[in-house]
Amino acid sequence: MAQGENENIIPINIEEEMRGAYIDYSMSVIVSRALPDVRDGLKPVHRRILYGMQELGVTHNKPYKKSARIVGEVLGKYHPHGDSAVYETLVRMAQNWSLRYPLIDPQGNFGSIDGDNPAAMRYTEARLKRIAEELLIDINKETVDFQLNFDDTLKEPVVLPAKIPALLLNGASGIAVGMATNMAPHHLGEVVDGITSYIDNPEITVEELMEHIIAPDFPTGGIIYGYSGVKSAFETGRGRIILRGKATIETKDNGREMIVITEIPYQVNKASMVEKTAQLINEKKLDGISAIRDESDRHGMRIVYELKRDAVANVILNNLYKHTQLQTSFSVNNVALVKGRPHILNLKDLIRHYVNHRHEVVVRRTEYELREAEKRAHILEGYLIALDHLDEVIALIRGSRDPETARNGLMEKFELSEIQARAILDMRLQRLTGMEREKIQQEYADLMKLIEELKEILANEDRRMQIIKDELKEMKDRYADERRTTIEHNAEDFSYEDMIPNEEVVITVSHQGYIKRTVLTEYRSQGRGGIGSRGVATKEDDFTEYLFTALTHNYLLIFTDKGKLFWLKTYAIPEGGKTSKGRPIQNLINIESDDKIRSIIQVKDLSDEDYINNNFLVMVTKNGIIKKTTLEQYSRPRTNGIIALNIREDDQLLNVEMTNGDSHIIIASSSGRAVHFHESNVRPMGRTATGVKAINIEGGNYHVIGMVCVNREDATLLVVSEKGYGKRSFLTEYRITKRGGKGVKAMNVTEKTGGLVAIKEVVDSDDLMIITRSGIIIRTPVSGIRVMGRATQGVRLIRLNDNDEISSVEKIENIIVDAVDAEEVENPENPLGDAGTEGDEKE
Repeated sequence: MAQGENENIIPINIEEEMRGAYIDYSMSVIVSRALPDVRDGLKPVHRRILYGMQELGVTHNKPYKKSARIVGEVLGKYHPHGDSAVYETLVRMAQNWSLRYPLIDPQGNFGSIDGDNPAAMRYTEARLKRIAEELLIDINKETVDFQLNFDDTLKEPVVLPAKIPALLLNGASGIAVGMATNMAPHHLGEVVDGITSYIDNPEITVEELMEHIIAPDFPTGGIIYGYSGVKSAFETGRGRIILRGKATIETKDNGREMIVITEIPYQVNKASMVEKTAQLINEKKLDGISAIRDESDRHGMRIVYELKRDAVANVILNNLYKHTQLQTSFSVNNVALVKGRPHILNLKDLIRHYVNHRHEVVVRRTEYELREAEKRAHILEGYLIALDHLDEVIALIRGSRDPETARNGLMEKFELSEIQARAILDMRLQRLTGMEREKIQQEYADLMKLIEELKEILANEDRRMQIIKDELKEMKDRYADERRTTIEHNAEDFSYEDMIPNEEVVITVSHQGYIKRTVLTEYRSQGRGGIGSRGVATKEDDFTEYLFTALTHNYLLIFTDKGKLFWLKTYAIPEGGKTSKGRPIQNLINIESDDKIRSIIQVKDLSDEDYINNNFLVMVTKNGIIKKTTLEQYSRPRTNGIIALNIREDDQLLNVEMTNGDSHIIIASSSGRAVHFHESNVRPMGRTATGVKAINIEGGNYHVIGMVCVNREDATLLVVSEKGYGKRSFLTEYRITKRGGKGVKAMNVTEKTGGLVAIKEVVDSDDLMIITRSGIIIRTPVSGIRVMGRATQGVRLIRLNDNDEISSVEKIENIIVDAVDAEEVENPENPLGDAGTEGDEKE
C-alpha cells in the first residue's frame, strides 16, 4: 500500500455505526414504504402509481394501457424498486375482493379469490377508475406540496388532495420495522355521514360517531360476529374483529340438507379453505359432511357442503366455524403517519386528520383560483382599456418601429402594466368585433363575482367546511353502494346473563355430587315442626347435603374437601324441578372423583379492585384450623381450579365464609361448645398457607360442625342438633373467648338431642331450609323459633322418622313465597310436632 493511502480511514465504533444505520433503515421503511399517510391513506408506491397513471393519461375515459407500460413509467420516474413490487401493488388495487373500493380498472387476468396468480404485466392492461381520479383531482392547483424524485429530475406529490377518505374506505396493511398496521375498510356512505357529523360537532364522541359508522365493511361481505372488537377498534385503534362466512341451510329434493356458503371472510383463500375442510373430513376431525362442491362462477360464490342423512346442520355449521377458515379474526391496528411520525389512531382521530387535510386543500385551492382569477382579471382590464381607446391603440401600434416600442408606448399612454401591454399586442384582430367585446365584458363581470366569492370563502371557515361537506355528499351520491358485511351480535355483546333474569334460585347439592338449581317459588313456607314435603328424588344411598340460595348472575366459588377452589356462574348450573336429581358436578367443574364440595360462596364481581381487596375468605377445617385470605387471591378463575389452602393429611375443609374484615367469628363443634373471637385475631395469609388453630376440640369423635361470621347487632345465633332440636340465642350470650381455646357451651347436648350439626347467623325475617338424610325438606320461618339461653336444649324443629337425622340446615334471607305446593305432606294431628310438650329444658 502506498504511503498516505490510509490517511482517510476513520476508525469508528461498530456498535454505534450499526445502531445508526439500522435506525436510518427502519425510519426509511416506516416513512417511505410500509405505513400509509393519514391524509390520503396511501403508501408511497400507491401514490406513485396513481400519479404516474394520471401523468401518462390513463384515466377512466381513455383506452387501457399495458400494465408493463404503467409499471415502467412508475419505475423510471418515481419508484426505484423492483418491477414486481409495483405490479403486485397495481394488481391488488384492481382486485374487488382485496379493496372495498378498487382504484384501478383492470383488463385481463388479475388473479382470483382462489389465490391464482395474475398474468404477467405484458399481457394485462389497466386504467384509473373514476373514484381514483377523485384522489388526484385539483393536484395541479398547488393544493399539495411536491418533492424531488429519486434522481432530482422530476417532482412528485408528497400527498394527494384526496377528495375521498381513502384510508377509512380501503384500510391498509403493512409491516414496518418494530411496528405494523392493519386497518379495516369501511362503507363510503357511513364514512361520509360520520365525517359530516364531526364537522357539525367537533366535540362529538367516538360512541356518537359509531351511530353513523356502524362497523367495518369488508369487500368479500361476510358477517362480523360480535361487536366488542369493533367497539374497541373504534375507541382505541386496536381490536380483534371476528369474521364469519355467510351460510344458509338448504334442503335438497331427496330431503337431505346442505350448507351453502355465499360469502367468506376477508383475506381468506377460497380454494385453500375448501381443501383444508376436505382434509379435516378425511382425518375424521369433521363429521357429518358427505360431499363438498365449489359451484362458484362469474355470477357469485357458492360452496356447497352436502350433509349425511342423520347430521344436524347447525351443529355441522358451528364445527365449520370452529375448525375452518369459515370463521377468522381481523386484528385492527390503526397505525398511520401523522406529519411523518407513526401514531395509533382511533376513529375520531382518523376523521379529524382527514378533515384538517381537506380544509388545507380547500384553502390552497381557493388561494390558487383567486390568484389565477386576479391574473385573468388584470389582463381583461387591459383589454377593456384598449377597446375603449381602440383607434388610439391601433394608431400607436401602427406608428411603432417594433413590438417593444409599441409595448412601452401602450404602458406610458394608457398606464398599463407590462403584462397588459403584451396581452393587447398578442390579441387577435377578431377580438375587436362587437360580439367579442361583449364576451370580454361578460367574462370580466363573472370574474369579479368569482373573486368576491373566493375571498369570502377564504375569510369564512364555516363556508370552507360546508364546501368539504358538499363535496363529500357528492362522493356519496356518486359512489356509495349497499353495505356488504352484516353484523351479528354474539355472547360477547349480549352475554348469557342478559338473556336470563337475575333472580334468586335454590342450589341443591347431594352427598354424591349431584347439583341443580330450582326456582325458589317451588318451595312454600310451613309451620315449625311440620312433616315437610318431598324435596329431592335421590338414589337410595344418596341424600341432599347442601342447599342454599344464590343469584343467577353471581359467581359461585366452590370449595372442596381437599382445599381446592373452582369457579362457576350460577346460571351455568342446569335447572331442575324440586323433585329432579340434578346433574353430576363433574360435568360442570374438573373436580376429582374422590373429592367433594364443602362450601360455596357467592361473589358479585371479581373485577372490582376495591371489592376484592377489602373482602376476605375465612376458612375452617374439621380439625379446627382457621385461615383468612383476601378475595383478591381468588379472583382469577382457572378451568382446572386452584389450591385454596394447604390441607393436612388427616383433615378436611369444612366451611368458608366471606367477611369485610370486621366480623365476629363463632366456631362450634359437635360436642356442643363454641369459641367466639374477633376476626382481627386471625391475620391474612397467602393462598396456599395452612392456617392457625381456631378451637381446641375435646377428645372422642368430636369435630368442628360450622363457623359463623357476624358483623351486625340484630343477629341471633341458631344451633341445630342431629335429632331435630334447635334454638336461638343472642350473640352476647357467647362471651369473647381466646382463639384456640375450648370455648363455651352452645347447646346442652344429650342422647336425646344428638350432637350439634349446624350453627347459623339468623334474623327474624329469615327462613330456614332443613334437609334430612332421607331427602325430606321443610321450610320454616326463623321468627317461629324462640330466643332462649345459650346452655339450653332448645325446641323440636322437625319431627324425624326412626333412624333419620338432619343432614343440612340452610337459611334463606328476606324471601316471600306465595306458591302452593301440591305435594306437601302434613301431620293433621299435631302439625307442630312435639314442640308443644318439649319446651325449654335447662341444663
